[in-house]
Amino acid sequence: MKFVLASYGTRGDIEPGIALGRELIRRGHDVCMAVPPDLVGFVESVGLTAVGYGQDTHAWLDAHRNFWTAFLRSFWKIWEPIRLVREVWELAVECWETVNVTLMSASEGADLLLTGAGYQEPAANVAEYRDLPMVTLHYFPARPNGQLARPLPARLGRSAMAVLDWVQWRLLKRVEDAQRRELGLTKATSPSSRRIAQRGSLEIQAYEEFCFPGLADEWSKWGDRRPFVGGLTMEFPTDADDEVASWIAAGTPPIYFGFGSMPVKSAAETVAMISAACEQLGERALICAGWSDFGDVAQCDTVKVVGAVNHAAIFPTCRAVVHHGGAGTTAASLRAGVPTLVLSMLGDQPIWGAAVKRLKVGTTRRFSTTTEESLAADLRQILDPEYADRAREIATHMSKPAESVSNTADLVEGFARSGRAV
Repeated sequence: MKFVLASYGTRGDIEPGIALGRELIRRGHDVCMAVPPDLVGFVESVGLTAVGYGQDTHAWLDAHRNFWTAFLRSFWKIWEPIRLVREVWELAVECWETVNVTLMSASEGADLLLTGAGYQEPAANVAEYRDLPMVTLHYFPARPNGQLARPLPARLGRSAMAVLDWVQWRLLKRVEDAQRRELGLTKATSPSSRRIAQRGSLEIQAYEEFCFPGLADEWSKWGDRRPFVGGLTMEFPTDADDEVASWIAAGTPPIYFGFGSMPVKSAAETVAMISAACEQLGERALICAGWSDFGDVAQCDTVKVVGAVNHAAIFPTCRAVVHHGGAGTTAASLRAGVPTLVLSMLGDQPIWGAAVKRLKVGTTRRFSTTTEESLAADLRQILDPEYADRAREIATHMSKPAESVSNTADLVEGFARSGRAV
């Protein structure tokens, strides 16, 4: 069978598709991935065929970061968020057209189209045009529900999410209508999320069910069409793993700091803040630069800066993990059984920060409001032994990545064959 896996976003958004794609290839299927142009090389380096669609990741990442920072810091200064919303919207419209062209070409002769949350709307229209079974892959509870916005009453939270769905649809209706007109489809009369569900699509929840108590019961009306599979990851080794393991073994377990694909504005200021907070507590710091440029930052005996590490290998050897709240990194820190501090930057990351806090394995704060004093206080809080004990207990309930990938491949294969959740 031929599978088209469309994943738009940062590396954390792409890796679950890679994990699934490699498993489907191992089973003898033909797989093509559609990803942002600047991540095509990464996908090809692990043995998958890839095509680029949309814009490079950095183009929209900076726009989204600027919007959320402005909105959360000064939402009352309405004109600045409005200007940034317009910038984000213009990027979305521009990407939509290239997404449509790419997916129309890639889906020729396909048996199934899978898409992540990014640009699920044009993907859904292509699937409808081709009459293909469609799978959506979710990294948090994106469909309207009453569990995400706790402690709000369930009905209020569910209604708020439904309203946001409607608002997003109305904002993008003009460009979606243009795509549907080009494909010979009728105009949409409801949000894409509702139409995806009504078509009987399989909506895989790639995270742990226990992170959102009550969600499975609320969604039971959808039968087997919203299964929970746990996080999907490849747990890639890196060139720095052995060096980092040696550095860790030579002293006390460090606190890990990493922000993945979220570039920090000032590497020097970030390292200075981390170093000062850890010095207050007598802790060592391991800083993973990710997509930020930390090349000119001075290091010392108690602070080590590296480009990237294998989370599965390094996290369990640390005292605590501090990160941006990406779904994949959060899953890795929960599996490691160590306390977590989430310093969120973009829209969905506070969701995982709240989940970490609700599970009592750590706490959360916005990165933009973090200071040396708040960082030291947050670290002091999560280094309390009760957080470590709770983190170790939660780790025993986490799905194993290999099993999650295999189970997801089973679901996708079955859905492609029958058009029904199995």
